[in-house]
Formats: sequence, structure tokens, C-alpha cells
Amino acid sequence: MDLQLFWFVLIGVLWAGYFLLEGFDFGVGMLLPFLPRTERERDVMFETIGPVWDGNEVWLVVAGGATFAAFPTWYATMFSGFYLALLLILVFLIIRVVSFEWREKGHTPGWRAVWTTANVVGSVGASFLWGVALSNLVHGVPLDSDGGWAGSFVDLFSVYTVLGGISVVLLFAFHGATFLTVRTTGDLCVRAGRAARRLSLPAAAVGAAFLVWTVVVAVDRNDKDVFPPVVPCALAIAALVLALVFVQRRRSGLAFAATAFGAVLLVATLFTSLYPRVLVSSPDFGNSLTVDNASSSHYALAVMTVVALIFTPLVLLYQGWTYYVFRARVGGDGPDPAEPAEILPGPAESA
Repeated sequence: MDLQLFWFVLIGVLWAGYFLLEGFDFGVGMLLPFLPRTERERDVMFETIGPVWDGNEVWLVVAGGATFAAFPTWYATMFSGFYLALLLILVFLIIRVVSFEWREKGHTPGWRAVWTTANVVGSVGASFLWGVALSNLVHGVPLDSDGGWAGSFVDLFSVYTVLGGISVVLLFAFHGATFLTVRTTGDLCVRAGRAARRLSLPAAAVGAAFLVWTVVVAVDRNDKDVFPPVVPCALAIAALVLALVFVQRRRSGLAFAATAFGAVLLVATLFTSLYPRVLVSSPDFGNSLTVDNASSSHYALAVMTVVALIFTPLVLLYQGWTYYVFRARVGGDGPDPAEPAEILPGPAESA
């Protein structure tokens, strides 16, 4: 395989892993104001992601490092042009990280409420801006003839990119709700299932609209054919529809798997719509950055490939082991429910 293509695919896989794993982390944070009725239930929600959230962030760090090493021009242009947006994302991530630690430093209701709110704000803000940022890769940004940034912060926001941000927020919230149905017990699990059912239709509808529009943008602004971007697009829409069906039928495990596939396939749609470019230039399409004019030397890519082939499986094994160790359900008032009964509606909902 061509090394430039290999590293483009690998970076896409890293982003897909980040959306898959950090997606439900963010989703749990977004649901903190709505699901728990007691402080203990709020603690349980934090405990479901407590052992893994920092490991999930590694996917983002490695994706950024891989971009810097394999496509330095892409990295330089993106980080200079998206500087304010990425700075805001960093602020949201810092706020969120601090909230995990500082929330446990005090036990007064006010103190805990402040840091719970910080986690919510960080989760929503980072998710929205990631959606906006990745959408801009395909939609196009102003670049000069040297591939340098020639726009402003406002240029990052259009109807399409804002829709991308909203769709990511809804998808992550839906993904977080299905995650809680397989990680919690008792009344909290019931309410998580209820939230998943309420989120399923807007997440599927908005996500499908964004995915279809992404294919249209790829054809219109990136000189792509409908095939192959339509393939991951169709699969992603199918995954979201299946997730909707599964949550309605109280099949929590299958619903979580479907939202996970939806998150991965959303990234696959964006990257398939992008290749062979890594950053589309608009309005001057000729200034776009491609895998050819933005990549490192062949020797550098070859050395990096050897390192990646050695260490990537080790990282995957370690993270898989972590999830296996912390696979048990957390908290709840009743016994561990069996699927599909764990998200059966309560008496109030049935009425």
C-alpha cells in the first residue's frame, strides 16, 4: 500500500476510535443534568467513565501526533487556521478534565454542582467544535497559493459546518445514553433507556441529513464522485436507523453497538469524502492540500510505519484489557437487569 494512503487511513482510524470511545464519554457528560435524581446516581454516571476517559483521550493525542509527523503541512495549516477553534476545544477539554478531579475534592452541593456543570459545558462545547472542525476539511477553507491560511475564525462557520457540530452533539448524547444502559443498573438504567429512546429520532434524523449533505459537498466542492463516499454514508444512516429500532425494542447491547458503528462511519464518510485531499481550499480549489503535497518524505513515512505496526497492536491490547477489567455494571438500586428488561419503562412511563 502507498505509504501516504496508509497514513491517511490510519489518521482516519484514529479519529474514528476517538469518536467511538470519547463519544460516549462526552455523551455521559451531556446527560448529567437530566438523568440522575440523587447525588449517588450522579456519582455512578461519573464512575461508568472514570476508569477509561483519560485513556480515550490518547486517541486524540495520537491522531494529532500522526498528522504532525506524516502530513506536516496539513498540520501546520490546520493548526494556524483553526487556532481559535482548537484553543476553545482545548479550554473545554481542560475544564472537563479538571471537573473529574476537583468534583471529588469537596462534598457540599454547591461545589459539586459547579464541577458537574463544568463537565457538561466541556462535553457539549468540545463535541460541537469537533464537528465544526472536521466538517470544514471537506467543505473548504480559504487557503493561499502556498497552502497557508487566508481566512478568519468566522470562515469556519457555515450552515453545513454548524449542522455538523449539532449532529455530533446529538450523536454523542445518543451514544452516551446507550452506553449507560449497558453500564448501569436500577432506576438510572431505566431512565438512560428512556433518554436513548427520546434522543434516537433527532440523532438519526439530523445525522442522516448531515451525512447526505456531506456527500453532496464532496461532489460539489471537492471534485468527488458519489462513489465511494456514498457507501459509508449509507452504512452510517443504516446504523443510526438500527439504533433507533433497537432502543425502541429495549435491546440495549445492540443499540450501543449501532451507535458505536454510527460514530465510526460518520468519520469514515468525512475521510472518504476528503481523499485525496487533506484540506479543501475554497473558493480557490487549486490551492487545496493533498496527500502528495502535504506529506513527509518517503523515508520518514517508512520509519513511522514500522513503529506504528509494532506499537499500535500493543496499545489496542492494553486498552481492550482495560475495558475488559471494568466491564461490570456500576451502581443502581436493584439487581443487575437482564437484557432486554434493563430498560423497560417504569410505571409512570407505561401509564
